[in-house]
Amino acid sequence: MPTFTEARSIILDRVAPLGVERVGILEAVGRVLAEDLTAPWEMPLCDNSAMDGFAVRAADCGEGPVSLQVTGYIPAGGRPSGPVEPGCAIRIMTGAPVPPGCDAVVPVEETEDEGTAVRITAGVTPRQHIRFKGEDVATGDIVIPAGTLLQPPEISMLASFGKALVPVFRKARVAILSTGDELIELGEPPEPGTIINSNTLSLAAAVRQCGAEPVIIGIARDNRQNHREKLAEGLRADALITSAGVSAGDRDLVRDVLAELGAEQLFWKVDMKPGGPTAFSMHGTVPVFSLPGNPVSTMVTFELFVRPALLRMMGHQRVARPFVKATLREEARKKPGKANFLRVQVSVSDGRFVASTAGDQHTGILRTMVRANGLALLPAEVSVVPAGSEVDLMILRDDVTMLER
Repeated sequence: MPTFTEARSIILDRVAPLGVERVGILEAVGRVLAEDLTAPWEMPLCDNSAMDGFAVRAADCGEGPVSLQVTGYIPAGGRPSGPVEPGCAIRIMTGAPVPPGCDAVVPVEETEDEGTAVRITAGVTPRQHIRFKGEDVATGDIVIPAGTLLQPPEISMLASFGKALVPVFRKARVAILSTGDELIELGEPPEPGTIINSNTLSLAAAVRQCGAEPVIIGIARDNRQNHREKLAEGLRADALITSAGVSAGDRDLVRDVLAELGAEQLFWKVDMKPGGPTAFSMHGTVPVFSLPGNPVSTMVTFELFVRPALLRMMGHQRVARPFVKATLREEARKKPGKANFLRVQVSVSDGRFVASTAGDQHTGILRTMVRANGLALLPAEVSVVPAGSEVDLMILRDDVTMLER
């Protein structure tokens, strides 16, 4: 039986990035660049002013003050009509190309208007307030390497080089299937003995949150034929997630039917709690994640196993949420033998993460998962973790990392 780290390694060793597609530049936000962006030209394209002010010859100004004749004006988007002559200045706006003969720009704040002349009130040094051709990017530079997650700065760079269509790794289409005769769909009135199919929706939300595309297959009823039809449909996606039906009961049909359909099971059961009865298979290039049916176990195993795999399939370089060190506020008890993931509320005290239990840790208590923003890892070999102990903590929500430390 693998540990959770061994199980995750088995999964990540078997999945690979999907194909590449070209999408509109705004559709590329949050996607992973599939090809290096090589600069087709220099940036800036020409020497230009970094300030609103006056283009001058530094030798004419010295330590100042000095008055110079104003002989022209270059707005942003304009072009010089002639050079800066000795003893002269040309009014210039930010971003405008500097004229020949200019080797410095004087900000307007360091000048006084004298009608047809300008008085330079401060000393001037060569090259000041000029953005020089190619100083940001040279032609042929790799400015965004393949594998980069595209955020607003990268979009700005892509746009600066005229990239209206961007090559990115394809979004994974992820089929989601719940199993069980007891399940009813959202909107149907619940009765004793029935359960609303919340797992499908929580999994679809998690799939969408990590940038993939959920494809809801529905519910497989507890008979072999219905399982076979639904699973076969799900195997046409890039990945398949099932929930429930993966234990050893006489109505737990998922693993058997997957085997009949040609899936290769790589592991069943993981040395952890919650989420122990988790299985992973490959059907050709399609990974199949067979998760427990308990909603808490479903969400925990998605975080540990499915999310990293989907991110890798979509080209991400960093796929697993990192562990950080945290101080456990209360004592925690567990049975020795399995690693436990404790649902916790994370806060910050004296610059350190502190983990407090989110409530009842029974896997049937969904409210504890709602309260939790982290998972504290309790090692397999221990039975008691005293209050004040340092534990490994996986942060589940991005807003936690924004807490003041």
